[in-house]
Amino acid sequence: MSSDPNNHERVDKKIFVRLLKLSWRYRFGCARAITLQLLLIVSTIAALTLMGLGIDCLRHFLEPETPPPRWPLGLQPPEGWGLLGILGLIALANIGIAGVRYCVSYGYSLAIVRLLQQGIVVDLRARIYEKLQQLSFRFFDSNTSGTLINRVTGDVQSVRLFIDGVIIQGTTILLSLLLYCVYMFALHVPLTLACLLTMPLMWAVAVYFTKKLKVAYRRDRDNFDKMIFDMAERVQGIQVVKGFAREEPELRLLQRDNRAVQDQKQVIFRLVSLFHPLIAMLTNTNIIILLAYGGYLVISGQFPLGTGLIVFHGLLWRFSNQVSTLAGILDNLQQSAAAAQRVFEILDAPVEIRSPPQALRLSKARGSVAFKNVSFEYLPGERVLDNIDFEVKPGEFIGILGTTASGKSTLLSLIPRFYDAKMGAVLLDGQDVRKYDLADLRRQIGLVFQESFLFSSTIAANISFGHPAAARAAIIRAAKIAAADEFIETLPQGYDSVIGEAGCDLSGGQRQRLALARAVLLEPPILLLDDPTAAVDAETEAEIFQGIAGAMQDRTTFMVTQRINVLRRADYVLVMHRGRIIQRGTPAELLKIKGYYRRVALLQWEEEDMPAAAGALATP
Repeated sequence: MSSDPNNHERVDKKIFVRLLKLSWRYRFGCARAITLQLLLIVSTIAALTLMGLGIDCLRHFLEPETPPPRWPLGLQPPEGWGLLGILGLIALANIGIAGVRYCVSYGYSLAIVRLLQQGIVVDLRARIYEKLQQLSFRFFDSNTSGTLINRVTGDVQSVRLFIDGVIIQGTTILLSLLLYCVYMFALHVPLTLACLLTMPLMWAVAVYFTKKLKVAYRRDRDNFDKMIFDMAERVQGIQVVKGFAREEPELRLLQRDNRAVQDQKQVIFRLVSLFHPLIAMLTNTNIIILLAYGGYLVISGQFPLGTGLIVFHGLLWRFSNQVSTLAGILDNLQQSAAAAQRVFEILDAPVEIRSPPQALRLSKARGSVAFKNVSFEYLPGERVLDNIDFEVKPGEFIGILGTTASGKSTLLSLIPRFYDAKMGAVLLDGQDVRKYDLADLRRQIGLVFQESFLFSSTIAANISFGHPAAARAAIIRAAKIAAADEFIETLPQGYDSVIGEAGCDLSGGQRQRLALARAVLLEPPILLLDDPTAAVDAETEAEIFQGIAGAMQDRTTFMVTQRINVLRRADYVLVMHRGRIIQRGTPAELLKIKGYYRRVALLQWEEEDMPAAAGALATP
């Protein structure tokens, strides 16, 4: 974002307008809450007036020469009632007002909980999560999971402050200030004007501290994001940290992040600690003016003690408290604006991958795939794929071999449209994949990644993730095809066994076979296998390929792998280097010519103690 102050001001105004639009969706709930708050304020004024009336009645009884009390709204006590009767009536009225206040407060609490917790927070989190599901992989490549989780949780709570702490409380405070001012002017105009002399100075102080707090809250959010990211990364990599005995240095790193957050919180705390007492000091100045000027008016007989000075003091004290609270409203506004800017960054993120307006529906694909002069780049000018061109017939097994960062995984990701090619086209059954309904397209494809993610749920729920309504028989059949049924049946609860976070209770081979079963259950015409055995031992590799062999039957299969023994089963092999296809052909053809495929085969067979095969390849 630009550092231009004018630009910051425009951005802040834009965010404020959007927050108002967001609040408009909850206008009826806000109106109920504000109405209940105003009832509380009116009841407070009524109780205060009754107290002043009682004091004037008692004073008139003790000092008959003083003027009789002025009853509000033209009301008068019944004829013949003595002092005790009148004070008893006032006491009963106060008890009734207290009962009303209790009921109104209870109703307000329910309204706020229903509006804020069950309304705003739940709705906004659902909107953010829905938007996250629509965004492409490119968005998640540039935003960490810790940052996103913080925005869905902490920032949403801060946005809630705008409705609760700005709209509801701010409107209530402004209306209460108006009521208090009208009542004070009705009691004594010169005294009211004298007591409000410090208002312009209070406003200037509020504006100054608001600007300071705006910057402080932005830095606080950035520091908190960094701390969450570093902490999540260290927790995920705890095995590496322990393996290299880096516990102490990593602890110091996190303590540094923690101190940065704490230091910035201290900056905010210092600003708020200066802000609120300064406002309170200015408001207390009003009380001093009241005691001096108002006391003179009472002594000179120009102002009643109870319904005059005492009531005026209560109104001015509440007025001053509300003005002080108004400073807190400005604080809430800065917090919610800083959080809203980050939330809106998600909600405003462009949806790069979506179904076209007149999308082609696809119930069951035949499975032919073609890349037509496809080029792709994550960053402008840095091509990851360069002029990729090939065709695959339905049911064929295509092996993909290549050097690190040669674009193998990127090539696979273009088929289900995790990314879109900027040049050329990817075709499925002769049609550009961008013409199909996105959900229909992805239902044609079974995916198994190098690191298969499993949810903390039952094995059956993980296998049926893409088809929740699948019958148990279909789940078992998919597990058998993926060679997973045998180990599942050895578990205490079988298919109802709950696995740990990300499948940590299972071995690498078991997790991959469950991922295969999850893909097979959909009965997809296309399988994409992204190096599923890259980080497993030979025995586990054999277990996984036992499942892969069953899963590939009658399906177009793309497999990224460095294992020549697996690639020998492929119908066709693509060899990639720096985003280009440098070799292509059947495994037998590639073994006969010098190149990357032949070199890898020679190295692997020598390592696996296959001298005959290695010697045959080494012979010119």
